[in-house]
Amino acid sequence: MPFTPRALSFFRQLARHNEKPWFEAHRDEYETEVRAPMRELIEDLDTRFAQFAPEIGGDPKRSMFRIYRDIRFSKDKSPYKTHAACWFHHRNAARKVGSEADAGSAGFYFHLQPGKSMIGAGVWMPPRPQLNKLRHAIANDPRGFDRMARSIQPRFGGLDDEAMLKRMPRGYAEDHPAAKWLRYQSFTSGRTLTDAQVTSASLAQLLASEFKTLLPLVRWLNGALGFQPVSRR
Repeated sequence: MPFTPRALSFFRQLARHNEKPWFEAHRDEYETEVRAPMRELIEDLDTRFAQFAPEIGGDPKRSMFRIYRDIRFSKDKSPYKTHAACWFHHRNAARKVGSEADAGSAGFYFHLQPGKSMIGAGVWMPPRPQLNKLRHAIANDPRGFDRMARSIQPRFGGLDDEAMLKRMPRGYAEDHPAAKWLRYQSFTSGRTLTDAQVTSASLAQLLASEFKTLLPLVRWLNGALGFQPVSRR
């Protein structure tokens, strides 16, 4: 069951009524239009990953992010996210992403939001131990990393540079052959998707095709983190 325009309509309304009474009154709509199709998509993509990246997997019960926001340290006390998302990672790694993912891997991301849907791949803001591993690997193979990064340039514009340091990290010379990449703090790439694409019956096929193109990035990063590819499950 693919996403329909009703899923996008739900999030538009939630953005205007981000409060518990409204959400509870429309919980069935969320379950039917968002959560159920997302679980089916995750299951479908997990089957596809088994064919071209067997080490990557997804679980319909665990790969979808919770809709509840963590508002403990936020000035914005809106209780719900106005999007849905899921994450596919190395099957030997922890599920967490970002600064809390001490045992996490590179992986693939899908984000559903009216007018702002997207796909992504890589490692987002890894904790210091992981970041050090990645920098060490890049420093030891600058040409290999540059070649991989250039391979995704035509389709996705290369790596996102939103979290670059202005100066070189400690321990690396300013004229290091990998100077450009060593200043990155995230190693991600991706692109936006239209509302028509995310509500298409061929969404899973589209995502699988795009993820295949981004696979060199994910495998390079995972190799540096100690997570190896496999030929079959």
